[in-house]
Amino acid sequence: MAPITPPRIHRPAPFGRALCAMVTPFTASGALDLDGAQRLADRLVRKGCDGLVLSGTTGESPTTTDTEKAELIRAVRAAVGGRAAIVAGVGTADTRHSVELALAAEKAGADGLLAVTPYYSRPPQDAVEAHFRELADACGLPVALYDIPGRTGTRIEPETMIRLAGHPRIVAVKDCAYDLLGTQKVLAETELAYYTGCDEYVLALYAIGGSGYVGTVANAAPGHFRAIIDAFDAGDTAEATRLQRRTVPLTELMMAGGLPGSVTAKALLGRLGLPSGPVRAPLRPAGQEVTDGLLAAYEELVGSGTR
Repeated sequence: MAPITPPRIHRPAPFGRALCAMVTPFTASGALDLDGAQRLADRLVRKGCDGLVLSGTTGESPTTTDTEKAELIRAVRAAVGGRAAIVAGVGTADTRHSVELALAAEKAGADGLLAVTPYYSRPPQDAVEAHFRELADACGLPVALYDIPGRTGTRIEPETMIRLAGHPRIVAVKDCAYDLLGTQKVLAETELAYYTGCDEYVLALYAIGGSGYVGTVANAAPGHFRAIIDAFDAGDTAEATRLQRRTVPLTELMMAGGLPGSVTAKALLGRLGLPSGPVRAPLRPAGQEVTDGLLAAYEELVGSGTR
């Protein structure tokens, strides 16, 4: 009888395993803070991030200009060099605009693209597929599909994902669909690298074959989230579970307290003396009570002997 070969649990991670959905720091007057972005990016990489997602939801991409997006990529690239991958958010409701952003990101030095489903217009699945194919055809960078129907109004159905996986430059998914059954169907049928975009699912998705995470809470606690997957990779699933559970209070306050993660992440970073600045309208800053709660949860997490 031929020996049984264990299944390969984790597929290649094109952008690394531990990614942070980085906030976009602004000055007190609301201008882009490139110096702050460089300092924050350097800290995140030193604390364990393999990659940084710029101009995503947490990065307030709807309120930054095309020029600011390109400037941010160039500044962060100068700060981190080749120590981390830079994935640029280029998703919009307009295919033509998304292609323009993709080309600009490639020119500015990004390593990959993150493209959300076109929002508001709620295109049918054949149009969703055509949108992503046109984007992936337009430039030479690898593309991660961002499935977050709670924000866009339209999900990327598993069957659509499976078809898109045949495109040579569509290599990954940022999964915020809250559909583990659908996710497992795509994992079984494709070689797409799956990253959870839901901080509470870091261990859950990784354990069923995901490639890593794109975390918002990681802006404040990058080392802790990295430690979860490191423990799992070392075979210490009990420690990985303990570490994941330790994140629950902070994750709940930051991501499920009724405010966007960009608001809560910036509030906590500001209290920690790290680059953040205000959010741009229509978002509004977190109040004192929320910020105090975030700080208390953060101090409890880092005081537990984790990073």
